[in-house]
Amino acid sequence: MAALSDLPDSVLLEIFSYLPVRDRVRLSRVCHRWRRLVDDRWLWRHVDLTVYRMRPKVMWHLLRRYMASRLHSLRLCGYLSAGSQAPQLSPALMRALGQKCPNLQRLCLHSADLSMLPITSLPCTLRTLELHSCEISMAWLLKGQDHTVMPLLECLVLDRVPAFRDEHLQGLTCFGALRSLVLGGTYRVTEAGMDASLQELSYLQRLEVLGCVLSADNTLLAISRHLRDVRKIRLTIMGLSAIGLSALEGMPALESLCLQAPHGTLEKLSLAEIISSCSCMPKLRVLELQGLEWEGPEVERILCEGLPHCLVINRACPKESTDWWL
Repeated sequence: MAALSDLPDSVLLEIFSYLPVRDRVRLSRVCHRWRRLVDDRWLWRHVDLTVYRMRPKVMWHLLRRYMASRLHSLRLCGYLSAGSQAPQLSPALMRALGQKCPNLQRLCLHSADLSMLPITSLPCTLRTLELHSCEISMAWLLKGQDHTVMPLLECLVLDRVPAFRDEHLQGLTCFGALRSLVLGGTYRVTEAGMDASLQELSYLQRLEVLGCVLSADNTLLAISRHLRDVRKIRLTIMGLSAIGLSALEGMPALESLCLQAPHGTLEKLSLAEIISSCSCMPKLRVLELQGLEWEGPEVERILCEGLPHCLVINRACPKESTDWWL
């Protein structure tokens, strides 16, 4: 049996990549070879720090010693539930990320208090920003803000951000490169606000509305009026009927549709009505039904025969995780 010392560098790097950051740093103390490998650029492209309640001092050390220009994506966890005396993510740290990590493209923040953090301090290189269970300032994302803030931003995920409301949604128009928007549990967004905002966000290609209080019918009607180039839609089906689903008929670019029912079945929509509407979506290639009580080979057969041009996925709702939006 080969010893660890017999393995080539590429194999050891692959093994090290599965280890938490704390264990990677400890490996550098084993020997000179492992210290060199731990310092390899490839190992620090994607860093997940959400498993730690990390003090700012440690974060600054990692930033200066290991990440810097190597970093492409970063997950950080704040101290939102740890009390007012806990350390919070600072503007200085965010600005340092932008200055020292010029290749940073994806930033995921979990349970962080961002109410004192100006949005202008976030790295301007970001293409994806994800906020999970975060508090944001009322001044964030308001309409008319500086268009130089995150000019490359293509994807925005807002998961359980309680302060997010209609005014913030309308402010997203300042991100000219934005193509993908995910709203999860943003209960302050109203149907009128969604309709008015989508009119100005007509360039979106992916929209997901999950766990909100919006009617699925009204959401789909707003999408059909304003998002003619949308390619992927995913939404919770509360209040969905044949009228709402039929609004998507003839959508010229729609390729993927996911209907999610975490708390029950479709009471206003039959299997035949789903097939009828989806067959009128010329580019639809993926139909996913999650959490509906339509199971068994007979349902699978009916869906596949009715929609021969589609990949049909019928399954239970996945358990909630930090990656539920993917």
